[in-house]
Amino acid sequence: MDEIFDRYRERIPGIFLINLKKEIENRKISKKDLEKILEHLSKVYNESKIQPGESIGVVAAESFGEPATQMTLNVFHFAGVEEMSVSQSLPRLIEIFDARANIKTPMMNIYLKSPYNKDPNKVRKIAGIIKEVKLKEVASRFHINIQKFRVVVVLDKKKMKMFSLDEKEIVKTTSETFKDLNVRLGTNKIILDGVSGNNQFIELYKLKEKAKETMVSGIKNIRQVLPVKSGNEFMILTAGSNLKEIFKIGEIDATRTTTNDIHEIKKVLGIEAGRQAIINEATKVIRDQAIDIDIRHLMLIADVITHLGNIKGITRSGITGEKESVLARASFETPIKHIVNASLIGEEDKLNSVIENVMLNQPVPLGTGLPDLVIKMDGIKK
Repeated sequence: MDEIFDRYRERIPGIFLINLKKEIENRKISKKDLEKILEHLSKVYNESKIQPGESIGVVAAESFGEPATQMTLNVFHFAGVEEMSVSQSLPRLIEIFDARANIKTPMMNIYLKSPYNKDPNKVRKIAGIIKEVKLKEVASRFHINIQKFRVVVVLDKKKMKMFSLDEKEIVKTTSETFKDLNVRLGTNKIILDGVSGNNQFIELYKLKEKAKETMVSGIKNIRQVLPVKSGNEFMILTAGSNLKEIFKIGEIDATRTTTNDIHEIKKVLGIEAGRQAIINEATKVIRDQAIDIDIRHLMLIADVITHLGNIKGITRSGITGEKESVLARASFETPIKHIVNASLIGEEDKLNSVIENVMLNQPVPLGTGLPDLVIKMDGIKK
């Protein structure tokens, strides 16, 4: 059997052969039948290849544009928690292809190493460590003592126990945030004083509001955590994302933990991981909408967004602004700006692409317009 597979390695991509091997493992297939299957697979693969001169960009755009008009404009909530909602459908697809730096609903799927992923109590404990806890979440009230010019934070013992925090830890983190102030512990309360400024009443009020948002434990930007069972293991879903800090936790399986923030993936894991994240995220949206789009269109778009080593959205300031041709840039948006700037520096347009040739009523370098005709004539004197 392996000899037959080896003969087709040059003709069929390796991933197809691996998948075929898996399919025939538990089936009784003769060598003759395997030859027929591989011959048919080779034929189908060759027929699915793109012809030279095909306008793949237009085909990819049409393949997305047509089904995307049928997409719903919904945002899907899970667990009935507002903070745990996830952008879906067309808004999410636009977010991915525009390569927006600040996405509406950043979230993470955090997987744990064995044996932590089997014990729900351990999972809950790790979720508690991860969640960003602010001072207002462990306090019953904040009030200003006008007589002594100080802010008093009354702590809630029950809430502190829930987040496994003690008073000393809270005082330590609070004093690190307010280095210029005198932060000390009273009876079930934290006292902040030493406020200076022209108007101490306003400064006290500002301090009270700032104290509420002070982070006392957890990982920054992880606003909500939700331990869930996935298959035969437990994992943690989060609202908010911080991949770099999450990877520092020993119990977390860094090989499977993901975020839906493509820029963060690129920053932490590199541009190739960013490219794969674009494909994965777009595939997820399309699959959820029960739309069938060839993976190669997605791969082409992901390549276009990432081919310069950075993530550039399909916008006028992204890949459109990076186009070599002045006329191609001008045809998208803000034409006067592009033409004036090109005139100032004497930029030259090589007319290598489609748009600029259409504008000048010339044959485009696609399909039959791609090859040049060269005539070789014998017996003619120079």
